[in-house]
Amino acid sequence: MFRTRRIRAVIHWFAAASLATALHFCGATSPSAQSISADEITLRIIVIESLDDARQALEQLRAGGDFAALAKQVSIEPSAGRGGLLGRVTISALRPELRAALEGVKTGELSPIVQIPTGFAILSVVPDGDTDPASDLSRGLAARGSVKYVADVAGYGEALLLLREFAKPADWELDPATICRVRTESFAQGQSGLARDVASDAFLETENHFSRAQASVVLGQLYAYQGRMPQVIELFEQAHAIAESKVPSLRPRAEEALGIAHLHKAEIDNGFYSVPGDRCLLGLSPRRPLTKAADLTRSIEYFTRFLAEQPDDLEVRWLLNLGHMAAGTYPHGVPAAQLIPPSALDSAEDVGRFVDVASEAGLTSRASAGGVIVDDFDNDGRFEVVTSSFNPCERLRLFRRGNDGRFAEQGERAGLSGQVGGLNAVQADYDNDGLLDILLMRGGWEVPQRRSLLRNNGDGTFTDVTVASGLARPATSSQTAAWTDIDNDGFLDLFVGNEDQPAQLFLNNRNGTFVDIAPRAGVGRTAFTKGVAAADYDNDGWADLYVSNLGGRNFLYRNNHDRTFTEVGIAAGMPGAVQGFATWFFDYDNDGWQDLFVTSYFTSVDETVRTYLKLPNNAGTLKLYRNGGDGRFRDVTREVGLDKVFMPMGANFGDIDNDGLLDIYLGTGNPSYAALVPSVLLRNRDGRSFVDVTVSSGTGELHKGHGVAFADLDRDGDEEIVFEVGGATPGDAHLLRLFRNPGHGNDWIALKLVGVKTNRSAIGVRIALTVESGGQRRTIHRTVGIGGSFGASPLEQHIGLGRSAQIVDLQIWWPGSNTRQRFSSVEKNQVLQITELAESYARLSRPPLPLGGSSSHDATRNR
Repeated sequence: MFRTRRIRAVIHWFAAASLATALHFCGATSPSAQSISADEITLRIIVIESLDDARQALEQLRAGGDFAALAKQVSIEPSAGRGGLLGRVTISALRPELRAALEGVKTGELSPIVQIPTGFAILSVVPDGDTDPASDLSRGLAARGSVKYVADVAGYGEALLLLREFAKPADWELDPATICRVRTESFAQGQSGLARDVASDAFLETENHFSRAQASVVLGQLYAYQGRMPQVIELFEQAHAIAESKVPSLRPRAEEALGIAHLHKAEIDNGFYSVPGDRCLLGLSPRRPLTKAADLTRSIEYFTRFLAEQPDDLEVRWLLNLGHMAAGTYPHGVPAAQLIPPSALDSAEDVGRFVDVASEAGLTSRASAGGVIVDDFDNDGRFEVVTSSFNPCERLRLFRRGNDGRFAEQGERAGLSGQVGGLNAVQADYDNDGLLDILLMRGGWEVPQRRSLLRNNGDGTFTDVTVASGLARPATSSQTAAWTDIDNDGFLDLFVGNEDQPAQLFLNNRNGTFVDIAPRAGVGRTAFTKGVAAADYDNDGWADLYVSNLGGRNFLYRNNHDRTFTEVGIAAGMPGAVQGFATWFFDYDNDGWQDLFVTSYFTSVDETVRTYLKLPNNAGTLKLYRNGGDGRFRDVTREVGLDKVFMPMGANFGDIDNDGLLDIYLGTGNPSYAALVPSVLLRNRDGRSFVDVTVSSGTGELHKGHGVAFADLDRDGDEEIVFEVGGATPGDAHLLRLFRNPGHGNDWIALKLVGVKTNRSAIGVRIALTVESGGQRRTIHRTVGIGGSFGASPLEQHIGLGRSAQIVDLQIWWPGSNTRQRFSSVEKNQVLQITELAESYARLSRPPLPLGGSSSHDATRNR
């Protein structure tokens, strides 16, 4: 329970910390930088606290002084002990002030003095031979130190603080129903107490205008959390009035916050979250004006007013353009100086239009942020869809297919009523009974909460066996886990990535229980882990592990074949993204070796806009590491065109055009209502590069993207994209998207593999398909798994073959038995079931199931 003193303490904490950063009232925007070369150079640096001392040092250097000796003597930068040597540095990795200072500076020359957060810097470009291996740049020098984070209007951080400060009963985190109750009570009591304090005479009469403005915004944030935007706007207007008359420095950010609040209200009032349609997509075609346009007009007015004073702010510029898109006045209505040109957003290729048919198909799931699983849980040959929700009081949903092809929600009938909350979920047959089970994860971004292991009973229902299995304690904060057989005993083990707690590796005891062996296995490091993946990257027949961390380096664990692992990330050349999130292994170039993709997660609209406008980024980009086949990986991010910043959360891969090459879909955003950046579809072009086809495909959902799955839901031979959309707050709940594939005329095959000595789910099994088309032969490689680390595709493998292809050879490598099956002259465009050690395969009947509405292509083609 909250006491008055506790509420006041919370108010003061908000005023001192939360809003100062969240609304950027006290922050400065990043300096704009000129476009410079992205070449690497070798640098030395001196950083001095005072400008006068820096001037003296520069004079000394210009008079012939030794840079290294002076750095050791006077520099306060961590590189001082090395004579200021930073080593080989990519210019784009530097802060924008440093990039600008290096314009025109040649080898052997000095830069002018430049002010950075830690002092005043002088740079020297030195010959390449005068260097040691580059060390990590300090935050004061690195470009990421200049990242402008998104303005926070959502109230998620405030609600989380109320939860953390609330007095909780013992073991509350071990019961989903109690978690729901505690979250509900903590918010209600905190919000009502804060409202009383803000309305009190003593508070209204205070002379501290800054605190009054901040408190109005804090209370407004709590209403924003609920999506009660009229109250938000009223309170933000109060803060704005105080700013205009008493604290002018707060006014611009108050105007941005009001613009965001009005924009979110306009979207709610016009049904964007309940009937999304194309108006929720990044699009360049003119749109009809909104029926309820008053708030949208006010939003545009506030953004315009803000930009009149701060015209270089890319975040507000972006939001202004989105406002005009919603109003139907883009691009002609956007002032020329603030226009994001259509050419910056348009797709380089046309892959056909993916149309959202979720409503027609009966997939009417409206929820907060969550995960998604697509798979066949009742073995009837039809894929079900499972969705979870970050809202701790919303239950797991299970959509089953009827004879008419439509989905119907049957979670309660399936015994899932008590399974509330959960940011992500993954499936596997952990007990080898031929039925897929579900692992539901909770607590990500928040406080430790119990996970749930749901055993499939085979009669359409599930039983919670978390406690009996040994997975209930300790509760952790997690959203990511990977099922994999680390010892090839034929039973799946479970690797769990946790936030600020040791990772867990649960060994399957083969009797329905698990034991955590992470410490003795060498994988129990503590980090803020956001993604884990498993694959046999060195082709030795044993599953290895990768861990993606938000901050700090990532980990690659090589399997030692004895239930222990060795961390080899740096030695293998794959430290990962600076701010790692979703990650997976896949063979993007079909050379038979598992490559690694890992996203970076910088919550910055500014950085995303920089990507579209081709301006230098300050944040770390996505990362793609190509497997060299020798135990080492090479960073090929830039050469394949993935050196971009997109704010991705949920993500997965699949083959959108059946060309045999794996494509990528990134769901984007963060809790703020200002984080309106499109999800991104990236087409794999010949295994050499990736091209953005978001606009042409119609998949650029602007609202928060979480669980992603690729699956052939209508059984017509190509993969749809199932996309769980919705933010972290109840005021940002959104309908799920089902983007139907328009079809591309290419051939395909689907393989359902059944393990005998290998785990029954066949997770980790390798597939090699050799096809011939137009007189040319090539091999397509796949590994059985669910895809990305936030969203789960079917374990049945859908493999595109290309145009007019013939399957010459099909090989399957089963790691549990270390055997290989081989079949020749396999017919294409069909679903096969192949059992380990069997000499033949079975063809499965999978008749087309329409997804509602008229299809844009023949549902029976290629059959």
